[in-house]
Amino acid sequence: MFVTKDIKYIGVNDPEISLFEGQYAVPNGMAYNSYVIMDEKIAVMDTVDVYFGGQWLANLEAALEGRRPDYLVVQHMEPDHSANIAVFLKAYPEAVVVSSAKAFVMMKNFFGDDYAERRIVVGEGDTLSLGKHVLTFVTAPMVHWPEVIVSYDAYDKVLFSADGFGKFGTWDAEEEWACEARRYYIGIVGKYGAQVQALLKKAATLDISIICPLHGPVLTENLGYYINLYDIWSSYRPESKGVAIALSSVYGHTAEAVGLLADALEQNGCPKVVVNHLNTGDMAEAVEDAFRYDTLVLAATTYNGDVFPSMREFINHLTERNLQNRQIALMENGSWAPMAAKVMTKMLEGSKNLTFAENTVRILSAVNEENKKQIEALAKELCQKYK
Repeated sequence: MFVTKDIKYIGVNDPEISLFEGQYAVPNGMAYNSYVIMDEKIAVMDTVDVYFGGQWLANLEAALEGRRPDYLVVQHMEPDHSANIAVFLKAYPEAVVVSSAKAFVMMKNFFGDDYAERRIVVGEGDTLSLGKHVLTFVTAPMVHWPEVIVSYDAYDKVLFSADGFGKFGTWDAEEEWACEARRYYIGIVGKYGAQVQALLKKAATLDISIICPLHGPVLTENLGYYINLYDIWSSYRPESKGVAIALSSVYGHTAEAVGLLADALEQNGCPKVVVNHLNTGDMAEAVEDAFRYDTLVLAATTYNGDVFPSMREFINHLTERNLQNRQIALMENGSWAPMAAKVMTKMLEGSKNLTFAENTVRILSAVNEENKKQIEALAKELCQKYK
């Protein structure tokens, strides 16, 4: 597949993978992207996952049409992109590796060799001339590993963005980009919003027509849409108006209360209500919704004088990804000593710019008439800003 006249896609799809990184459900598979720039000299941009080395080398050989590559540019050392470095260098012993200083340290750790005799170390603003194509390197530390660089080709106005602008799903999956890109970003890169903001500021100085990420499709149209979403996500601003409810319930009473709240929110004019069952649902989907909407309701049972484990895990995901700038509401259940609201509040005390609702729903075993009044009051409070 041609990205431009001189840039070819040589990556692979993995349609059979069920869990990416052993934790993220990927119903539409995963893409491991790699590219080759054909010029007076030839640069290969990253490798692919270890299980697809043979297919990738075959793709590369077909793209080369009898020529030999001069450079392997390594932008990111995570194994789904770097696993075939040694294989490539064995197949093409005259090729030189181009990467950051920290990446070569990682190569030593992964492969037992830092390729001191056949490498070029690059940093911020360094260039690599291939002929009419000149790559300019931009450092992107902690997006989302410390060694990351991205590469800009001014001739074709292409940004090779490493894991930035990536998404779950094969590169040709027929699905909305934002949904799986959001889940990918928040799950994998979300902790590093400040670093992504720094990279976006650098990218704003470049004339970009095409973005070539290491996962998902090549982006060629309406780039402002993708860049704007990345700006929202990395600055921790709510993307959409609405209420995300995260629920952990043991015997169904807390779930019943959440159902009543969801109905009350809709009746009071809330533009969107989503409910995630933490015990049985997709945790990554619940985390995505918490970052997407401007209001988050945490509904949980007390458990061992603490909060139910699935809710504790969920809040840990939020705090380690720097959740902020949200309205938070609490619902708790406890048969004799409800503690969930207190525990959840404590877990969130280090998060920035959270506003807690005045109304809290407290259930003692089963939902009663007083709880229904509390639920209605909470719904009215949360919906005030949507009117």
